[in-house]
Parts: sequence; C-alpha cells; structure tokens
Amino acid sequence: MLSIEPETRNLSEHPVECIEGDSSRGLLLVCEHASNAVPENLHRLGVPEAEFSRHIAYDIGAAAVTRRLAHLLGVPAVLTRFSRLIIDPNRGRLDPTLVMRLSDGAIVPGNARIDAAGIAERIRRFYVPFDRAVDEAVARAEAAGASPMFLTMHSFTPFWRTVARPWQVGILYDGDERLSRPVIEALEADPAGLCVGDNQPYGGGLPGDTIDRHATARGLPNALVEIRQDLIGGPEGQEEWAQRFARLLRPMLRPAA
Repeated sequence: MLSIEPETRNLSEHPVECIEGDSSRGLLLVCEHASNAVPENLHRLGVPEAEFSRHIAYDIGAAAVTRRLAHLLGVPAVLTRFSRLIIDPNRGRLDPTLVMRLSDGAIVPGNARIDAAGIAERIRRFYVPFDRAVDEAVARAEAAGASPMFLTMHSFTPFWRTVARPWQVGILYDGDERLSRPVIEALEADPAGLCVGDNQPYGGGLPGDTIDRHATARGLPNALVEIRQDLIGGPEGQEEWAQRFARLLRPMLRPAA
C-alpha cells in the first residue's frame, strides 16, 4: 500500500528521481510537481512551514500515484525532488510564473527580489537536470524502437477560491488528441461514473511547458492528467487511482520485451 508523501524535507540528493522501466512498452510518465522539498541553502525560501503542505508547494498525491502506476505497468517515470516554489519545470524559461513571487495568496520572500542571475542559477541547478532526465528517458524509448506516449501526472484543488470543482479527474491537451481522447473515453466509461474534465479544470496547451518542450516538439502523443487532491491525499485513494489508470493504459502499451 502506498503512503502519503513525506513532509517538507531538506533536499540533499539529485533534484530528479528516475524510475527504471521497460522503455520498449511505449509510455513515459512524468511528474513535475512531485515534491515539496527545498535545499538548506535556500532557507525554505522564507515561507512558513505550514505552506509546504499546500498545493502551492507541490501536487498533493501525484508522486505516489505516479510511482505506483510506473510499477504496475513496468514503465519508466521521471519525477522532481524539489518544490515548485523554487522553480516550476512545467513552465517555459521566459514564462513570468517560472519563479513565483506570490502564489495563491502566499508571499514567497526568497523569490521576491530574485534577479536574472538568481533565476539562471535555479535553471542550472533544478530545471536543466529535470529537462535532461526527460530527454534521456525519451531517447531510451526511441533507442528501444518505441517512441513513447508522454503522460504527465498532476493534481488539483477541490475548490478554486470558493467555487467547488465538480471534476474528479481532468485530461488536458492542446491540438493532439491521439492519447487524450482515448483516455477521456476510458475514464467516462468507468463503472464508478466519474465526472471527467475535458480540458478541465484548466485548458491544455501552455507554450514552453513540459509537454510542449518534450512531446509536442517531437510529435509524441501526449496528455496531462489532473486528479482532484481530496481523492488522492491518502494511500487508499492513491492506490485506487493508480490501479484505474493502469487498467485503462495497459491495452495501449506495446507487449513487454
């Protein structure tokens, strides 16, 4: 059974977690907001400890679902080991939200006066290793003769301000529906009678984001998964959703090598 992600911890290891898998199966999982960790020399960015349990620091439950799904399918996965408050790898380098100074009402003091050199250092230290790990995972799949489907795993808050979000899961995409449409249809056919967001709770297609940089640029089928956080905040829900996605994705994979 899965466990809830650990509380905020100091980041001392490499900023990217890579899960090995059978690259020939034709699927790569990516989780950009997997961790709420901040290295000691960034002093928690001056942010109160309680804020690190919120969505502003990481996507609650997404890492556990990603790890379990990778295990169930035997496919590779790439996850971050740093908080999105440091730098958001799901943004383009020129995106004004790459390093957030204010996030969902919370001031981030460690980012308030960051200059171009400071951002460049975070790109070097965190963003580039993530990009390199994703590139290498795609290259391994292509070397195995299986250009991968590219699936990124996220979670979203049950409310936006005071408005409840009815969707239990959403699938985001831009113009390419080769992966997103079959996944949406499979979720809509689930016996649980899910409320499935078709490009909800956000619209897909953010220029410079992970999918744009690594999948769209290569012509890879892709989709972004958003699962509502109250459904995957604990081990039972994490297991349930990992099993659900394993069932619907398994028929889309190539036979195991």
